[in-house]
Amino acid sequence: MQPWAAPEAPAPINATVTIPGSKSETNRALVLAALADRPSVITNGLEARDTALMRDALRTLGVGIVENDDQWLVTPPERFTGGGTVHCGLAGTVMRFVPALAALADGPVRFEGDEQAEKRPMAPLLDALTDLGAASHTDGGPGLPFTVAGRPDLRGGIVTVDASTSSQYVSALLLVGARFAEGLDLRHVGGPVPSLPHIAMTVAMLRHRGVEVDDSEPGRWRVAPGVLQAHDVVVEPDLSNAAPFLAAAAVTGGMVTVRHWPPATLQPGDQIRTILQTFGAEVTWFEGDLTVRGHHFLNGVDLDLREASELTPVVAAVAALAGGSSEITGVGHIRGHETDRLAALEVELSALGCGVSSDEDGLTINPRLLGGAVFHTYADHRMAHAAAVLGLVVPGVELDDVGCTSKTMPEFVQLWTAMIAETESKIETVGDDLESLPPA
Repeated sequence: MQPWAAPEAPAPINATVTIPGSKSETNRALVLAALADRPSVITNGLEARDTALMRDALRTLGVGIVENDDQWLVTPPERFTGGGTVHCGLAGTVMRFVPALAALADGPVRFEGDEQAEKRPMAPLLDALTDLGAASHTDGGPGLPFTVAGRPDLRGGIVTVDASTSSQYVSALLLVGARFAEGLDLRHVGGPVPSLPHIAMTVAMLRHRGVEVDDSEPGRWRVAPGVLQAHDVVVEPDLSNAAPFLAAAAVTGGMVTVRHWPPATLQPGDQIRTILQTFGAEVTWFEGDLTVRGHHFLNGVDLDLREASELTPVVAAVAALAGGSSEITGVGHIRGHETDRLAALEVELSALGCGVSSDEDGLTINPRLLGGAVFHTYADHRMAHAAAVLGLVVPGVELDDVGCTSKTMPEFVQLWTAMIAETESKIETVGDDLESLPPA
Protein backbone atom coordinates (compact mmCIF):
# COMPACT_ATOMS: atom_id res chain seq x y z
CA MET A 1 0.00 0.00 0.00
CA GLN A 2 1.38 3.38 -1.03
CA PRO A 3 1.56 6.05 1.70
CA TRP A 4 -0.81 8.97 1.30
CA ALA A 5 0.87 12.37 1.28
CA ALA A 6 -1.18 14.59 3.57
CA PRO A 7 -1.82 17.81 1.62
CA GLU A 8 -0.36 21.04 2.93
CA ALA A 9 -2.70 23.99 3.27
CA PRO A 10 -1.99 26.45 0.44
CA ALA A 11 -3.27 29.26 2.67
CA PRO A 12 -5.45 29.55 5.77
CA ILE A 13 -8.20 27.00 5.12
CA ASN A 14 -11.46 28.56 3.95
CA ALA A 15 -14.17 26.01 3.22
CA THR A 16 -17.66 24.69 3.96
CA VAL A 17 -18.11 20.98 4.66
CA THR A 18 -21.08 18.61 4.95
CA ILE A 19 -20.35 15.63 7.21
CA PRO A 20 -22.05 12.22 6.83
CA GLY A 21 -24.29 10.75 9.54
CA SER A 22 -23.25 9.85 13.08
CA LYS A 23 -21.86 6.36 13.56
CA SER A 24 -22.92 6.25 17.21
CA GLU A 25 -26.49 7.28 16.44
CA THR A 26 -26.74 5.10 13.32
CA ASN A 27 -25.71 1.87 15.04
CA ARG A 28 -27.91 2.53 18.06
CA ALA A 29 -30.83 3.29 15.74
CA LEU A 30 -30.24 0.01 13.89
CA VAL A 31 -30.21 -2.03 17.10
CA LEU A 32 -33.30 -0.30 18.46
CA ALA A 33 -35.13 -0.81 15.16
CA ALA A 34 -34.26 -4.51 15.35
CA LEU A 35 -35.81 -4.67 18.84
CA ALA A 36 -38.93 -2.65 18.00
CA ASP A 37 -42.56 -3.73 17.70
CA ARG A 38 -42.86 -3.02 13.97
CA PRO A 39 -40.76 -1.90 10.97
CA SER A 40 -39.19 1.57 10.91
CA VAL A 41 -37.10 3.75 8.60
CA ILE A 42 -33.64 5.21 9.24
CA THR A 43 -32.72 8.21 7.06
CA ASN A 44 -29.20 9.64 6.59
CA GLY A 45 -27.61 6.67 8.34
CA LEU A 46 -23.85 6.58 8.03
CA GLU A 47 -22.64 4.45 5.13
CA ALA A 48 -19.29 3.15 6.37
CA ARG A 49 -17.58 -0.08 7.38
CA ASP A 50 -18.79 0.02 10.99
CA THR A 51 -22.42 0.48 10.00
CA ALA A 52 -22.21 -2.08 7.19
CA LEU A 53 -20.87 -4.57 9.73
CA MET A 54 -23.77 -3.74 12.04
CA ARG A 55 -26.34 -4.27 9.29
CA ASP A 56 -24.74 -7.59 8.35
CA ALA A 57 -24.66 -8.64 12.02
CA LEU A 58 -28.35 -7.90 12.46
CA ARG A 59 -29.19 -9.80 9.28
CA THR A 60 -27.32 -12.78 10.74
CA LEU A 61 -29.78 -12.64 13.66
CA GLY A 62 -32.78 -12.59 11.32
CA VAL A 63 -33.41 -8.85 11.02
CA GLY A 64 -34.71 -7.63 7.67
CA ILE A 65 -32.94 -4.55 6.27
CA VAL A 66 -33.75 -3.05 2.87
CA GLU A 67 -31.50 -0.21 1.70
CA ASN A 68 -32.88 2.43 -0.67
CA ASP A 69 -30.46 5.32 -1.22
CA ASP A 70 -30.30 7.21 2.09
CA GLN A 71 -33.20 5.31 3.67
CA TRP A 72 -33.08 1.91 5.33
CA LEU A 73 -36.23 -0.05 6.15
CA VAL A 74 -35.60 -2.25 9.20
CA THR A 75 -38.01 -5.10 9.97
CA PRO A 76 -37.56 -6.82 13.35
CA PRO A 77 -37.85 -10.62 13.46
CA GLU A 78 -40.32 -12.49 15.62
CA ARG A 79 -37.30 -14.05 17.31
CA PHE A 80 -33.55 -13.54 16.90
CA THR A 81 -32.04 -16.55 15.17
CA GLY A 82 -28.87 -18.27 16.27
CA GLY A 83 -26.50 -20.52 14.40
CA GLY A 84 -24.59 -17.85 12.50
CA THR A 85 -21.27 -16.01 12.70
CA VAL A 86 -20.99 -12.25 13.16
CA HIS A 87 -17.89 -10.49 11.84
CA CYS A 88 -17.19 -7.43 13.99
CA GLY A 89 -14.23 -5.95 12.14
CA LEU A 90 -12.91 -3.24 14.45
CA ALA A 91 -16.38 -1.95 15.35
CA GLY A 92 -16.78 -1.61 19.10
CA THR A 93 -20.53 -1.11 18.78
CA VAL A 94 -20.85 -4.41 16.89
CA MET A 95 -18.66 -6.44 19.23
CA ARG A 96 -20.44 -5.01 22.32
CA PHE A 97 -24.06 -4.34 21.27
CA VAL A 98 -24.78 -7.42 19.16
CA PRO A 99 -23.75 -10.02 21.80
CA ALA A 100 -26.49 -8.57 24.01
CA LEU A 101 -28.98 -9.26 21.20
CA ALA A 102 -27.48 -12.72 20.74
CA ALA A 103 -28.31 -13.42 24.39
CA LEU A 104 -31.96 -13.32 23.25
CA ALA A 105 -31.43 -15.61 20.24
CA ASP A 106 -32.69 -19.17 19.85
CA GLY A 107 -29.21 -20.62 19.34
CA PRO A 108 -25.49 -19.90 19.70
CA VAL A 109 -23.90 -17.03 17.79
CA ARG A 110 -20.16 -16.83 17.11
CA PHE A 111 -18.34 -13.49 17.00
CA GLU A 112 -15.09 -12.88 15.11
CA GLY A 113 -13.19 -9.74 14.13
CA ASP A 114 -10.04 -8.16 12.80
CA GLU A 115 -6.77 -9.14 14.43
CA GLN A 116 -6.48 -5.76 16.19
CA ALA A 117 -9.96 -6.22 17.65
CA GLU A 118 -8.95 -9.39 19.47
CA LYS A 119 -7.07 -7.25 22.01
CA ARG A 120 -10.15 -5.23 22.97
CA PRO A 121 -11.59 -6.30 26.34
CA MET A 122 -14.92 -8.12 26.41
CA ALA A 123 -14.96 -9.95 29.76
CA PRO A 124 -17.12 -7.41 31.67
CA LEU A 125 -19.94 -7.71 29.13
CA LEU A 126 -19.69 -11.48 28.70
CA ASP A 127 -19.66 -11.93 32.48
CA ALA A 128 -22.79 -9.77 32.79
CA LEU A 129 -24.58 -11.76 30.08
CA THR A 130 -23.64 -14.97 31.88
CA ASP A 131 -25.05 -13.60 35.13
CA LEU A 132 -28.29 -12.85 33.27
CA GLY A 133 -28.57 -16.47 32.16
CA ALA A 134 -26.82 -16.63 28.79
CA ALA A 135 -23.75 -18.78 28.20
CA SER A 136 -20.55 -17.54 26.63
CA HIS A 137 -17.04 -18.70 26.03
CA THR A 138 -13.97 -17.28 24.31
CA ASP A 139 -11.30 -19.11 22.34
CA GLY A 140 -8.84 -18.40 25.15
CA GLY A 141 -8.13 -14.71 24.62
CA PRO A 142 -9.45 -11.61 26.41
CA GLY A 143 -12.21 -11.09 23.86
CA LEU A 144 -12.78 -12.02 20.23
CA PRO A 145 -13.37 -14.62 18.99
CA PHE A 146 -16.14 -15.80 21.31
CA THR A 147 -19.57 -17.45 21.27
CA VAL A 148 -22.77 -16.38 23.00
CA ALA A 149 -25.51 -18.97 23.55
CA GLY A 150 -28.61 -17.24 24.79
CA ARG A 151 -32.29 -17.93 25.01
CA PRO A 152 -35.35 -15.78 24.31
CA ASP A 153 -36.79 -16.05 27.84
CA LEU A 154 -34.07 -14.41 29.96
CA ARG A 155 -35.52 -13.01 33.18
CA GLY A 156 -33.22 -10.02 33.63
CA GLY A 157 -33.14 -8.33 37.02
CA ILE A 158 -30.09 -7.16 38.93
CA VAL A 159 -26.69 -7.39 37.25
CA THR A 160 -23.34 -5.69 37.82
CA VAL A 161 -20.73 -4.65 35.28
CA ASP A 162 -17.34 -2.97 35.49
CA ALA A 163 -17.64 -0.32 32.76
CA SER A 164 -14.46 1.56 33.67
CA THR A 165 -12.86 0.53 30.36
CA SER A 166 -15.86 1.14 28.10
CA SER A 167 -19.28 2.76 28.35
CA GLN A 168 -20.38 0.41 25.57
CA TYR A 169 -20.93 -2.37 28.11
CA VAL A 170 -23.60 -0.25 29.77
CA SER A 171 -25.22 0.78 26.49
CA ALA A 172 -25.29 -2.83 25.25
CA LEU A 173 -27.20 -4.03 28.30
CA LEU A 174 -29.54 -1.03 28.37
CA LEU A 175 -30.51 -1.55 24.73
CA VAL A 176 -31.94 -5.01 25.48
CA GLY A 177 -33.13 -4.35 29.04
CA ALA A 178 -36.81 -3.86 28.20
CA ARG A 179 -36.89 -7.32 26.56
CA PHE A 180 -36.20 -9.08 29.87
CA ALA A 181 -39.25 -10.32 31.79
CA GLU A 182 -38.12 -8.44 34.90
CA GLY A 183 -36.45 -5.58 33.07
CA LEU A 184 -32.94 -4.64 34.11
CA ASP A 185 -31.33 -3.18 37.21
CA LEU A 186 -27.79 -2.46 36.04
CA ARG A 187 -25.16 -1.42 38.55
CA HIS A 188 -21.65 -0.26 37.71
CA VAL A 189 -18.80 -1.42 39.94
CA GLY A 190 -15.29 -0.09 39.38
CA GLY A 191 -13.56 3.14 38.45
CA PRO A 192 -15.16 6.10 36.66
CA VAL A 193 -17.16 5.28 33.54
CA PRO A 194 -15.73 7.02 30.45
CA SER A 195 -17.78 8.60 27.66
CA LEU A 196 -20.91 9.14 29.74
CA PRO A 197 -22.53 11.16 26.90
CA HIS A 198 -22.69 7.95 24.88
CA ILE A 199 -24.73 6.33 27.66
CA ALA A 200 -26.92 9.44 27.79
CA MET A 201 -27.50 9.05 24.05
CA THR A 202 -28.58 5.44 24.56
CA VAL A 203 -30.95 6.38 27.38
CA ALA A 204 -32.49 9.25 25.39
CA MET A 205 -33.06 7.05 22.34
CA LEU A 206 -34.70 4.37 24.51
CA ARG A 207 -37.01 6.90 26.14
CA HIS A 208 -37.95 8.29 22.74
CA ARG A 209 -39.21 4.82 21.90
CA GLY A 210 -41.35 4.49 25.01
CA VAL A 211 -38.93 2.61 27.27
CA GLU A 212 -38.86 3.66 30.93
CA VAL A 213 -35.28 4.23 32.11
CA ASP A 214 -34.37 5.52 35.57
CA ASP A 215 -30.82 6.90 35.67
CA SER A 216 -31.32 9.19 38.65
CA GLU A 217 -28.74 7.35 40.77
CA PRO A 218 -25.11 7.65 39.61
CA GLY A 219 -23.73 4.33 38.42
CA ARG A 220 -27.15 2.65 38.32
CA TRP A 221 -29.66 2.28 35.49
CA ARG A 222 -33.09 0.67 35.83
CA VAL A 223 -35.01 -0.33 32.71
CA ALA A 224 -38.66 -1.34 33.00
CA PRO A 225 -39.85 -4.33 30.96
CA GLY A 226 -42.08 -3.44 28.05
CA VAL A 227 -42.52 -2.92 24.34
CA LEU A 228 -39.98 -0.88 22.43
CA GLN A 229 -41.98 1.30 20.03
CA ALA A 230 -40.74 1.67 16.47
CA HIS A 231 -39.61 5.17 15.54
CA ASP A 232 -38.50 6.61 12.20
CA VAL A 233 -35.30 8.60 12.64
CA VAL A 234 -33.16 11.09 10.72
CA VAL A 235 -29.53 10.68 11.82
CA GLU A 236 -27.47 13.74 12.78
CA PRO A 237 -24.07 14.44 11.18
CA ASP A 238 -21.15 12.74 12.95
CA LEU A 239 -19.68 15.52 15.06
CA SER A 240 -16.56 13.56 16.02
CA ASN A 241 -15.82 13.10 12.32
CA ALA A 242 -16.26 16.85 11.90
CA ALA A 243 -13.43 17.46 14.40
CA PRO A 244 -10.47 17.27 11.96
CA PHE A 245 -12.16 19.70 9.56
CA LEU A 246 -12.84 22.24 12.30
CA ALA A 247 -9.32 21.71 13.64
CA ALA A 248 -8.04 22.59 10.15
CA ALA A 249 -9.35 26.12 10.66
CA ALA A 250 -7.72 26.39 14.06
CA VAL A 251 -4.24 25.21 13.03
CA THR A 252 -4.06 27.26 9.80
CA GLY A 253 -5.67 30.45 11.07
CA GLY A 254 -8.50 29.92 8.63
CA MET A 255 -12.26 29.41 8.64
CA VAL A 256 -14.29 26.22 8.25
CA THR A 257 -18.07 25.89 8.38
CA VAL A 258 -19.78 22.54 9.01
CA ARG A 259 -23.36 22.40 7.72
CA HIS A 260 -26.37 21.03 9.64
CA TRP A 261 -24.79 21.15 13.11
CA PRO A 262 -27.60 20.36 15.56
CA PRO A 263 -28.52 23.13 18.04
CA ALA A 264 -28.75 20.51 20.80
CA THR A 265 -27.23 17.04 20.73
CA LEU A 266 -25.99 14.21 22.94
CA GLN A 267 -23.02 13.43 20.70
CA PRO A 268 -19.71 13.72 22.62
CA GLY A 269 -18.16 15.19 19.47
CA ASP A 270 -20.08 18.40 20.15
CA GLN A 271 -17.39 19.16 22.74
CA ILE A 272 -14.96 20.02 19.94
CA ARG A 273 -16.57 23.48 19.97
CA THR A 274 -15.43 24.37 23.49
CA ILE A 275 -12.13 22.53 23.05
CA LEU A 276 -11.14 24.67 20.06
CA GLN A 277 -12.24 27.79 21.93
CA THR A 278 -9.85 26.80 24.72
CA PHE A 279 -7.06 26.64 22.13
CA GLY A 280 -8.00 30.22 21.16
CA ALA A 281 -10.23 29.76 18.12
CA GLU A 282 -13.50 31.62 17.62
CA VAL A 283 -16.59 29.40 17.33
CA THR A 284 -20.06 30.53 16.20
CA TRP A 285 -23.33 28.73 15.39
CA PHE A 286 -25.98 30.30 13.16
CA GLU A 287 -29.03 28.66 11.59
CA GLY A 288 -27.54 25.18 11.58
CA ASP A 289 -24.02 26.12 10.50
CA LEU A 290 -21.08 25.85 12.91
CA THR A 291 -18.07 27.99 11.98
CA VAL A 292 -14.58 27.91 13.48
CA ARG A 293 -12.20 30.81 12.84
CA GLY A 294 -8.59 30.29 13.77
CA HIS A 295 -6.07 32.95 14.66
CA HIS A 296 -2.33 32.94 14.30
CA PHE A 297 -1.58 31.51 17.75
CA LEU A 298 -2.79 28.41 19.57
CA ASN A 299 -2.80 28.29 23.36
CA GLY A 300 -1.46 25.36 25.31
CA VAL A 301 -4.36 23.66 27.10
CA ASP A 302 -5.21 21.51 30.10
CA LEU A 303 -8.14 19.28 29.13
CA ASP A 304 -10.01 16.39 30.73
CA LEU A 305 -11.40 14.46 27.76
CA ARG A 306 -12.97 11.60 29.73
CA GLU A 307 -16.41 12.30 28.22
CA ALA A 308 -15.16 12.87 24.67
CA SER A 309 -12.11 10.62 24.50
CA GLU A 310 -12.60 9.80 20.81
CA LEU A 311 -11.44 13.36 20.11
CA THR A 312 -8.05 12.73 21.74
CA PRO A 313 -5.99 12.11 18.56
CA VAL A 314 -7.20 15.27 16.79
CA VAL A 315 -6.87 17.33 19.98
CA ALA A 316 -3.33 15.99 20.43
CA ALA A 317 -2.50 17.04 16.86
CA VAL A 318 -3.71 20.57 17.54
CA ALA A 319 -1.78 20.63 20.83
CA ALA A 320 1.41 19.61 18.98
CA LEU A 321 1.08 22.82 16.94
CA ALA A 322 0.28 25.10 19.88
CA GLY A 323 2.44 27.81 21.40
CA GLY A 324 2.72 26.14 24.79
CA SER A 325 2.59 22.81 26.59
CA SER A 326 -0.65 20.87 26.94
CA GLU A 327 -2.01 18.17 29.25
CA ILE A 328 -4.73 15.75 28.14
CA THR A 329 -6.16 13.68 30.99
CA GLY A 330 -9.00 11.27 31.72
CA VAL A 331 -8.34 9.10 28.67
CA GLY A 332 -6.45 6.09 30.00
CA HIS A 333 -9.20 3.82 28.68
CA ILE A 334 -8.35 4.64 25.05
CA ARG A 335 -5.42 2.26 25.35
CA GLY A 336 -8.12 -0.34 24.66
CA HIS A 337 -9.64 1.31 21.58
CA GLU A 338 -8.85 0.38 17.95
CA THR A 339 -5.22 0.54 19.02
CA ASP A 340 -3.45 1.72 22.17
CA ARG A 341 -4.06 5.32 21.16
CA LEU A 342 -1.91 6.86 23.89
CA ALA A 343 1.13 4.76 22.98
CA ALA A 344 0.51 5.32 19.27
CA LEU A 345 0.25 9.09 19.67
CA GLU A 346 3.43 9.17 21.76
CA VAL A 347 5.37 7.24 19.10
CA GLU A 348 4.03 9.07 16.04
CA LEU A 349 4.15 12.62 17.42
CA SER A 350 7.68 11.96 18.67
CA ALA A 351 8.66 10.80 15.18
CA LEU A 352 7.63 14.23 13.87
CA GLY A 353 9.81 15.91 16.49
CA CYS A 354 7.21 16.75 19.13
CA GLY A 355 7.99 16.32 22.81
CA VAL A 356 5.32 13.97 24.13
CA SER A 357 4.93 11.47 26.94
CA SER A 358 2.06 9.26 28.02
CA ASP A 359 1.05 7.86 31.38
CA GLU A 360 -1.84 5.79 32.68
CA ASP A 361 -4.27 8.71 32.35
CA GLY A 362 -3.28 10.74 29.31
CA LEU A 363 -0.64 12.74 27.46
CA THR A 364 1.76 15.61 28.06
CA ILE A 365 2.62 17.47 24.86
CA ASN A 366 5.51 19.93 24.52
CA PRO A 367 5.49 21.44 21.01
CA ARG A 368 8.73 21.73 19.07
CA LEU A 369 9.61 22.45 15.45
CA LEU A 370 8.07 19.54 13.56
CA GLY A 371 9.30 17.81 10.44
CA GLY A 372 7.80 15.34 8.01
CA ALA A 373 7.74 11.57 8.47
CA VAL A 374 5.54 8.58 7.77
CA PHE A 375 2.74 8.66 10.33
CA HIS A 376 1.55 5.16 11.16
CA THR A 377 -2.21 4.93 11.66
CA TYR A 378 -2.39 1.45 13.25
CA ALA A 379 -5.57 0.83 11.20
CA ASP A 380 -7.20 3.52 13.38
CA HIS A 381 -9.36 6.14 11.68
CA ARG A 382 -8.86 8.69 14.47
CA MET A 383 -5.06 8.44 14.11
CA ALA A 384 -5.47 9.14 10.38
CA HIS A 385 -7.55 12.23 11.17
CA ALA A 386 -4.79 13.50 13.47
CA ALA A 387 -2.11 12.98 10.82
CA ALA A 388 -4.13 14.84 8.19
CA VAL A 389 -4.47 17.84 10.52
CA LEU A 390 -0.72 17.87 11.16
CA GLY A 391 0.00 17.59 7.44
CA LEU A 392 -1.75 20.88 6.76
CA VAL A 393 1.12 22.79 8.37
CA VAL A 394 3.99 20.28 8.61
CA PRO A 395 5.58 19.53 5.21
CA GLY A 396 6.22 15.90 4.36
CA VAL A 397 3.68 14.09 6.54
CA GLU A 398 2.62 10.81 4.96
CA LEU A 399 0.00 8.35 6.24
CA ASP A 400 0.87 4.69 5.86
CA ASP A 401 -2.84 3.76 5.58
CA VAL A 402 -5.42 6.45 4.93
CA GLY A 403 -7.87 3.72 3.91
CA CYS A 404 -8.61 3.01 7.57
CA THR A 405 -10.84 6.11 7.54
CA SER A 406 -13.45 3.97 5.77
CA LYS A 407 -14.33 2.62 9.21
CA THR A 408 -16.54 5.64 9.87
CA MET A 409 -16.08 8.01 6.89
CA PRO A 410 -15.23 6.46 3.51
CA GLU A 411 -15.46 9.94 1.97
CA PHE A 412 -12.69 11.33 4.20
CA VAL A 413 -10.01 11.75 1.52
CA GLN A 414 -12.55 13.18 -0.93
CA LEU A 415 -13.88 15.67 1.63
CA TRP A 416 -10.37 16.61 2.80
CA THR A 417 -9.04 17.26 -0.70
CA ALA A 418 -12.24 19.14 -1.56
CA MET A 419 -11.61 21.38 1.45
CA ILE A 420 -8.12 22.13 0.11
CA ALA A 421 -9.47 22.69 -3.41
CA GLU A 422 -12.13 25.11 -2.16
CA THR A 423 -9.44 27.06 -0.33
CA GLU A 424 -7.32 27.22 -3.50
CA SER A 425 -10.27 28.37 -5.60
CA LYS A 426 -10.96 31.22 -3.21
CA ILE A 427 -7.31 32.29 -3.42
CA GLU A 428 -7.64 32.40 -7.21
CA THR A 429 -10.89 34.35 -6.99
CA VAL A 430 -9.27 36.96 -4.77
CA GLY A 431 -6.33 37.17 -7.17
CA ASP A 432 -8.65 37.68 -10.15
CA ASP A 433 -10.54 40.38 -8.27
CA LEU A 434 -7.31 42.21 -7.46
CA GLU A 435 -6.20 42.09 -11.10
CA SER A 436 -9.50 43.62 -12.19
CA LEU A 437 -9.06 46.69 -9.99
CA PRO A 438 -8.18 49.93 -11.84
CA PRO A 439 -4.63 51.20 -11.34
CA ALA A 440 -4.10 53.60 -8.45
